[in-house]
Amino acid sequence: MAEFGDELEQLIDDMEQATLDWEASRDHEVGVALAAVQVDVLQRVVIIRRDSNDPDSRDFDIYINPEITRFDGEPTLELEGCLSVSDIYGYVPRYPKIKVKAQNIHGKTIKLFARGFLARIFQHEIDHTHGITFADKLGPDAEYYRIDGGKMQPLPRDESQQLMKGYGVDGEV
Repeated sequence: MAEFGDELEQLIDDMEQATLDWEASRDHEVGVALAAVQVDVLQRVVIIRRDSNDPDSRDFDIYINPEITRFDGEPTLELEGCLSVSDIYGYVPRYPKIKVKAQNIHGKTIKLFARGFLARIFQHEIDHTHGITFADKLGPDAEYYRIDGGKMQPLPRDESQQLMKGYGVDGEV
């Protein structure tokens, strides 16, 4: 559970800067969100870029102690990547619509519905608050991809297995 106060505000500033620094080191990607655990802080804090379509946007929305209270629709597969699993992507099943309950920076409870890409972002980041990465959602026969020269390219199976073992994904990928 996140504690409110100056330390939380500093954590959020650090998370925003970490996201922007990561993005600055990439040619073809935008950092859209981050969970506190990704900067080694075990608190349930998530930041999500307010406009993920605008790489010049530096505004983030803050969600503290977020939880999904409702899932709607049939999960669909879409390509996902992660700041914690650099340069590797895979098709992850996620629900197209969800309801989220969280607190804002002042501790006030907020509830919202998210759909499409925003629903996917929330599910991805809230998974992080439970110690789950997108790679944990993929089955043993998953195909992995990487960006090469600005284009998504499949990874050879032996290379993807080695890379995923380096990220602590158990079993054969």
